[in-house]
Amino acid sequence: MITRTLLFLAIVFVPAQVLAQAGAGLDDANLVSADALAKHVLIDEQLAGTIVESRPYLSAAELDQVLLDALNDEDRQTLYTSVFRQINLNTAPREEIMLIPGMTDRMAHEFEEYRPYSSLEHFRREIGKYVDDDEVARLEQYVFIPLALNSASEDDLMTIPGMTPKMVHEFEEYRPYTSMEQFRREIGKYVDDDEVARLESYVTLE
Repeated sequence: MITRTLLFLAIVFVPAQVLAQAGAGLDDANLVSADALAKHVLIDEQLAGTIVESRPYLSAAELDQVLLDALNDEDRQTLYTSVFRQINLNTAPREEIMLIPGMTDRMAHEFEEYRPYSSLEHFRREIGKYVDDDEVARLEQYVFIPLALNSASEDDLMTIPGMTPKMVHEFEEYRPYTSMEQFRREIGKYVDDDEVARLESYVTLE
């Protein structure tokens, strides 16, 4: 009984956790391995190879374009229930929002209505006016909110898909950034241009 009570208190009173800027739960099309992709019912080895070779995807639209010749609309929607390239919640055009499985014009309008979003908590609060918690959680998997490059905490930065503690250190090492060109130059010392571009898509300069 004491153990259970302590566990409950630990959950309830845990210090305010970072409001993760990227939802979680789906395979990231930029990061998932070819072998893992090939296990999806709609993806054969050839298509898995094409998906990997076409990286990085800087938007969901880029991923969709690669899949266009191989999968019809219904199959792509089915695939996107497990594999996706998250959309920038504050800037994604309506066409990208509509790539989210089960998305409707009405809900896409609500996504746009509350821009700019400051956190996923903000997203949950606003979209939770229209759908239940389970649906908010499902939709959250498909979105991210760019982080402020010069002020995001270490925990914030770790929410970027594929981020490592070493790369977080490099992000922080060169602050303050005065331009995205500076960011590309400094982070480009550690990863190739494609990875710099992918990482850049998750951040913004204040």
